[in-house]
Amino acid sequence: MNKFERQNSSADIQMLPDDIAEELSRLPSEVLSVDDAPSIAPPAPLSPDEVRTIVISLMLTMFLAALDQTIVATALPTIGRQFHDVSNLSWVITAYLLASTAVAPVFGTLSDIYGRRVMIIISLSLFVAGSVLCAIAPNLPMLILARGLQGLGGGGIMPVVQTVISDVVSPRERGQYQAYFSSVWMVGGILGPVIGGVFAEHLHWSMIFWINLPLAAAAIVMLLPNMKKIPVFHRKRKVDWLGGVLLMASAVVFMLVLTWGGTRFPWLSPTVLAMVGGAVALAVSFVWHARRADEPFLPLKLLTGSVAPFALTAGGCGLGAITGLTVQLPLYYESVYHLSASEAGLALIPLAAVSTCGAAIAGRTMARAKHYKRVAIIGTSWAAICALGLTLTTLPLWGLLTLMAAFALGLGTTFPVCVVSLQNSVARPQVGTITGAMNFFRSLMSSFTVAAFAAILLIALGADIPLAGEHHAAGVPAIPTEDMRHAFRYVFGAATALMTTAALCLTMMEERPLAGPTVTQQVEMAE
Repeated sequence: MNKFERQNSSADIQMLPDDIAEELSRLPSEVLSVDDAPSIAPPAPLSPDEVRTIVISLMLTMFLAALDQTIVATALPTIGRQFHDVSNLSWVITAYLLASTAVAPVFGTLSDIYGRRVMIIISLSLFVAGSVLCAIAPNLPMLILARGLQGLGGGGIMPVVQTVISDVVSPRERGQYQAYFSSVWMVGGILGPVIGGVFAEHLHWSMIFWINLPLAAAAIVMLLPNMKKIPVFHRKRKVDWLGGVLLMASAVVFMLVLTWGGTRFPWLSPTVLAMVGGAVALAVSFVWHARRADEPFLPLKLLTGSVAPFALTAGGCGLGAITGLTVQLPLYYESVYHLSASEAGLALIPLAAVSTCGAAIAGRTMARAKHYKRVAIIGTSWAAICALGLTLTTLPLWGLLTLMAAFALGLGTTFPVCVVSLQNSVARPQVGTITGAMNFFRSLMSSFTVAAFAAILLIALGADIPLAGEHHAAGVPAIPTEDMRHAFRYVFGAATALMTTAALCLTMMEERPLAGPTVTQQVEMAE
């Protein structure tokens, strides 16, 4: 960039609104070159109707990803009977989980390079193509491969949707919208098993995949016409494909360790130990490469500082705690309170639904309060106290459900505060990258917590029992009720430790001012 271009860029920046000017002034000079950067002219503000249409279409898009996380589980027995293969059924879920986790940082980073519109089209296209191939799969191996393709699209949807929201809504308002998306995720998680069971029993299991086509078409029709109106913040640059491959490979191997360890292979078996070594070697190679690359795929500096490490850890602990409990609590309900499988599933609703209420409370607080992280500190501390209470006392079913709801209320406050704090801590052209990294680490933390909770139960019970949802198919093992109560106290203790860690991280995290109008200012502008 020559001197004349620099002067004009500086003048243009001074003419921009304060929040956009601040973002651009934080970028290095090469980011503001006329060849790489989008136009820095202030975009025309979106009308409330346009924002509403974009948000609804994004919620529908995220609903697709949330639904396919759980809709397949209840249809697996039917699929196994048709293909005469039950030994490899778990790969139908594992393939989706591996693919979606591995590509989350990829889509986040690429959205910062090529733009949100391109990446949302690619992710939805992969998801739809995978859904069609799943529906017409002639055998189980083809279904597993198609689920992997579907996972590539589903893993891209989450970070791109959250990044688009950051382009449309100011940080101060964003917490409220994150609560809406939390509710979508909760509804998808609850409806998924129900819809999957109904389709498999009364229609055909392939309908769990065909249903994605009209939903995806509706999302595209609503979203794409409005994408042109969204402010542009991406910056084209060279893609560090080697760094991306190393990151994805290390994630896949690590996820396989968590999936196979203690189930298919003993934790100390040569196979698992070799995979652990491979995952560590790949991760070290990625870090070594990222430190030497001019423009690394995932800049390590984004993961340091006074915000990112604490927000990533707190969010990972929160999601890990609720995921681990959701997976293992049905065994507790069935063994201790003698509920049926369907009743145990219904007993999980307070955990999912009330956490959404906590997210909504935090989102509204962020729009009003200057010290927005206090609500999350209080919430996670309260959740830790509730989890500690579960370790110290034995409650009737209604008391347990009440305390679990109180736990979920506090836990839910973590998510909007962590997401918005992360996005608010980086320049606009890096929001997609940090959002993809956040989803990546959260998925890893969720898988690790599920495996850890299962290991805790196995050690405490001293028995080879089916865990992680397998008990629904195999039946509840004949373990004395008191033994199961005692074992789950260690699980609740682990949840206490996770929420205590989240509270400490939020306390140490820097609370940076959020750009955007307060609620009072919004009302004044509307009038």
